[in-house]
Amino acid sequence: MSGHRIEHEVVIAGGGPTGLMLAAELALAGVDVAIVERRPNQDVPGRRAGGLHSRTLEILDQRGIADRFISEGQKYPSLRFHATTLDLTGFPTRHNYLLALPQKHFERIIAGWVAELPVRIYREREVTGFVQDDAGVSVAMSDGLSLRAAYLVGCDGGRSLIRKTAGIEFPGWDPTTTWLIAEVEMAEKPNFGIHHSDAGMYAIGPADDGLVGVVVTERPVGRVNEPTLRDLSQALVAVCGTDFGVHSPIFVSWFTDMTRQAATYRQGRVLLAGDAAHIHPPQGGQGLNIGVHDAVNLGWKLAQVVKGTSPESLLDTYHAERHPVAARVLRNTMAQVALLRRDDRTQALGEIVTELLNAEESRRRLAGAMSGLEIRYDLGEGHPLLGRRMPDLDLVTANGPVRVYSLLHAARPVLINFGEDATYDGPWELPVIGRVPAPGAVRVRPDGYVAWVGESAAATGAIGVPA
Repeated sequence: MSGHRIEHEVVIAGGGPTGLMLAAELALAGVDVAIVERRPNQDVPGRRAGGLHSRTLEILDQRGIADRFISEGQKYPSLRFHATTLDLTGFPTRHNYLLALPQKHFERIIAGWVAELPVRIYREREVTGFVQDDAGVSVAMSDGLSLRAAYLVGCDGGRSLIRKTAGIEFPGWDPTTTWLIAEVEMAEKPNFGIHHSDAGMYAIGPADDGLVGVVVTERPVGRVNEPTLRDLSQALVAVCGTDFGVHSPIFVSWFTDMTRQAATYRQGRVLLAGDAAHIHPPQGGQGLNIGVHDAVNLGWKLAQVVKGTSPESLLDTYHAERHPVAARVLRNTMAQVALLRRDDRTQALGEIVTELLNAEESRRRLAGAMSGLEIRYDLGEGHPLLGRRMPDLDLVTANGPVRVYSLLHAARPVLINFGEDATYDGPWELPVIGRVPAPGAVRVRPDGYVAWVGESAAATGAIGVPA
């Protein structure tokens, strides 16, 4: 690779939600990290993702930035799965709700946080190729510059060049349905809501600045070009009999129910996160969220390997922990798409699913999965806390009251010794599971998951000491 070469410890291809979150995690850990991003700024075309789930808000709270997002979003107390409402208000978390917040605002806010950290962003450039060896990765950019890094992470979306160049397979399912999505003006007043007909479905609702947001099924499946206003009009007429006089579009785009997952999240010194590792239909609004979760799982592990405090094998736990989580999300979204079909057999199936979800335990488990609060990483047998997210308890210490999540702001592991360094007299309760025994001590990973539970940690240190 020719041209001037710049060295970083980690290079991230793609500066969307996943790439930004990963860069922040690495920067907090003292890693020299750079992002290569094709856009000149953080503007997001179209609506894309529209909400933050409970666990994502907890993760942002762990870094002390949740209020930045909450102040601009709208809280909703429940989720939807097919025809069933999944209540979140009973979950033991400070964020027992869905926060409606368009991706363009999420990216703007998180980019503002990243700007406060030592992160280099190469804008209006793309990664065009890379070569890895035993010592690192040489990365070519579209402007002729070359970067050299110990590791390269592909956060470059579903069509990921990083994944393809690394030769990582992307098995899954081809699309069965295409939807058009747009923000437009309408001459006629539509009936807001989600509607179904024999020809498909359409959803219409208010968008920013008095515009109307539209999602509508398109026939046939297999679009390859960007749609036009005429395509949107024809799809609306086919599904609901009128196009409501659509005009003056801000954007018209499309998406499908294509569902795929990378066979491995790591190939040598190259790793994948976010849509580069998994794509699925948007039902349930889980894509952006699990990308952020990928980032916080990978960030501390990659930092420890780069700094030489952990062996390279620690990176294998990234795939081991995150691949099953995404696989479950893929099944969840595929099921929701299947239940949208209007044939008699599918409607009969939908009625059975709705009946089964009348059971409170079923609704609670599904809500826990979709919100991200139920995630458990396999760290072996033991206390129910092991491998699960640490609750954000109000602790009492010799220095006064403190929230557990405030101890994670620096993205460092924390050891808490209950009874000596900190006390908590309230109930120990986990989402979905319910009450659990109080531990004597816990070691919490930088991503907020409990890595160890013991009777006492008196011999190993005090609250807040890196573990």
